[in-house]
This record gives sequence, structure tokens and C-alpha cells, in this order.
Amino acid sequence: MKARLLAGALLLLLAPAAALAPVAALADGDPASDVLLSQDVFFPYTQISPQLERQLYATSAQARRSGYPIKVALIASPADLGVVPALFGKPQAYARFLSAELAGVVRVPVLVVMPAGVGLAVQGQGRGQGGLAQIKPSGAGADALASAAMTAIPRLATAAGRPLPARLTSSGEGASSTTLRRALIEMLGLALLAGVGIGTALLARSRRQRFGRRPDSAVTS
Repeated sequence: MKARLLAGALLLLLAPAAALAPVAALADGDPASDVLLSQDVFFPYTQISPQLERQLYATSAQARRSGYPIKVALIASPADLGVVPALFGKPQAYARFLSAELAGVVRVPVLVVMPAGVGLAVQGQGRGQGGLAQIKPSGAGADALASAAMTAIPRLATAAGRPLPARLTSSGEGASSTTLRRALIEMLGLALLAGVGIGTALLARSRRQRFGRRPDSAVTS
């Protein structure tokens, strides 16, 4: 009798968790919704060039600084959609789905870029695309999607009255400057290491010469 009562109590305790398990599984089944909770860009599983990755990060960061924060999802294949692969090729439908998944936490526009085109939504509702209908990636790869997103973000920011600095809308200037600064820092670091190495070698040589003469001086005295 006690065993039955204990088993019944355990089932009552586990029932809410069992009911929530499918919901949690569905939430984790959409990769972009998980990533965009903590960062502004979701990249597809296909490879992207480091330069374009840095450029897109820089563009989205500048949009945020300019007063137009936006979340961006690059979708290169159905595998990037998790449990909703049927929405591949339907950027506007997926933009509404994704922004609805993020609703309550993310209140900014959500931009979706697929090989078929671009979609935009906020809190599950479609938004005027501000000339996005003319934007279509030049290919299905991640690089083409990133380039299309970097074209779309400044247009959207300008339409919202928050234009981005012109230098970021040009091709690669921000990324080139970052690369140059990084190269200079690396060269300076190597020069410092080389200087330390040379100094250490000279100091060791000086000590060897000094200590090497002591026995001779002791004998002559």
C-alpha cells in the first residue's frame, strides 16, 4: 500500500516535467532561435570566409550603435532550420516563425537571408521590407548570404531613420582596417619577443665571460 502511494506521488511530481519535455525539445530544435538569444548573427553550418564573417559582425554592431539593432539569420540549407525544414526557400515565412520564437525576449527586427531571398519580421509579424524585395543572394553559399545581409541592413537602417556610416556600407573597409591593426599588433609582439630573446642571450654571454675569468685571476693572485 505504501509502495503504491509512493509511486502515485512520484507520478504526480513527474507529470509536469513530462508535459514540458516536448515543448523544450521543440524550442531546442530551431538552432537560430537559440543562437540569436545571445548574439546578433546566426551563421549557417556551411563554411563562410573569415573576412565576410567579420564584416557582417561589424555591420550588425554598427547598426546597433546607430540605434537600429537587428537580428540576422543566414539560412543556407534545410539543415539550418532544425525542426522546420519545410520553411526552406520561404524567407518571409521563416522570418515570421523565427521572430515569434524569440518574442518576449527579442523585440527587434529579425532579418532572414536564404538563397531564395530575404524576409523581415518583428514579434511574429511581417514588416515592410524597405526595398528588400530587390535583394537576392548571388549564390547559395554562406558568403553570398552574408553579402546580401550586408546590403540589406544599411537599407533597413536608413528606412528607419537610423542610417549607418557610409564607410561601413563600402566593401571591406572596416574589415581591412581591423586586419591591418591585428597584423601590426602581431608584428609588434614578435619584435618584443625577439628583443627579449636577444637581451637574454647577451646577458647570459656577459655572465659567462665574467665568471669565466675569475679562476684565472685567482691563480695569478
